[in-house]
Amino acid sequence: MAVLRVKFTKTKRDKLAQVLWILNWISVVTGAILFSLGLFLKVEINKRGELMAERNIQYVPNMLIAVGLIACAINFLGGKICYDCVDTTKFLRWKLIMLPYIIFTFFFTFCVLVGALMCYTMRGELDEALNLGLTEAMRFYKDTDTPGRCFLKRTVDMLQIEFQCCGNNGYKDWFQIQWISNRYLDMSQKDVTDRLRSNVEGKYLMDGVPFSCCNINSPRPCIQRQITNKSAHFNYDHQTGELNLWVKGCRQALLEYYTHIVQSIGLTVLITWLFELSVLTGVRYLQTSLENVLRQGDPNSESDGWLLENSFMETARTNLNIIKSLGKNNQIDTADNGDPNINVPTTSKAHYGPDNMPPKQIPVAS
Repeated sequence: MAVLRVKFTKTKRDKLAQVLWILNWISVVTGAILFSLGLFLKVEINKRGELMAERNIQYVPNMLIAVGLIACAINFLGGKICYDCVDTTKFLRWKLIMLPYIIFTFFFTFCVLVGALMCYTMRGELDEALNLGLTEAMRFYKDTDTPGRCFLKRTVDMLQIEFQCCGNNGYKDWFQIQWISNRYLDMSQKDVTDRLRSNVEGKYLMDGVPFSCCNINSPRPCIQRQITNKSAHFNYDHQTGELNLWVKGCRQALLEYYTHIVQSIGLTVLITWLFELSVLTGVRYLQTSLENVLRQGDPNSESDGWLLENSFMETARTNLNIIKSLGKNNQIDTADNGDPNINVPTTSKAHYGPDNMPPKQIPVAS
């Protein structure tokens, strides 16, 4: 029994083909939108690539770009097919192509769905890449005279100002690293040398943060040195008082920024998938109804259209049997040293000569 059988008149078939022609062209536009979103996400990731560890997070924008380009090509072809299907005689040129086209488009729509789900599962990999990347960038913050790292100070400062954040997980991350280069330390001062000697690795650590961590909305002048020392500042307590530093870590700020982008893109891709699936359903109805018209021989007669000619179980069983038969046909009997010509049964009789008698064997002298 056919699944979701619908009866179509000649007028309904023509209207269906015209509507599908328009929808396919709309799908071409949605494919261009997917391509643009993938390109936008790729640019946004590359814009702050120096703040991310080398992780395979480019697969999402790359997939969106590929899906967008394929969607444009598939729906352009689908628009041409639906336009010709208004005329039953022109359908004949597409008759053999439509079923493979529908099968390929079905698997393509599945890839679109996978792309939408990947946008929602990207957060964990982004979090890990940002955590490692920001840690490395902060460690090389002081290396302004080292080739390949001299830009990191400006990059980190601009990041903290733009996203109103400080450190990786918070401002206290700066307490664990030396972010001031030895070039700017006065080694003649006892406080500096004592601080360097007190550290096992010889690093100049202090409870201070770069200027870019200062909260511009705070009415008090920025306190970025001796943050944990209450006696160093008047009317100040870093534990109970409100700090005039950005409290949010840059990893959280960037993660929220990228999560908002990828989730918005994921919602767009999900809507596109539903739209592509509805167009594919319409093309399937058009194909089956036109094939039934050809069987009846009257282009103006009514015809049935369906999604599946048989039930889901029967269709799955039929396809499984086809796959099994193909597998059996490709098997080769490897017995008898792998020669497939051995032990081949035959129904013909042996012909030994005019009298059809086997020749006598010549005895061998011992």
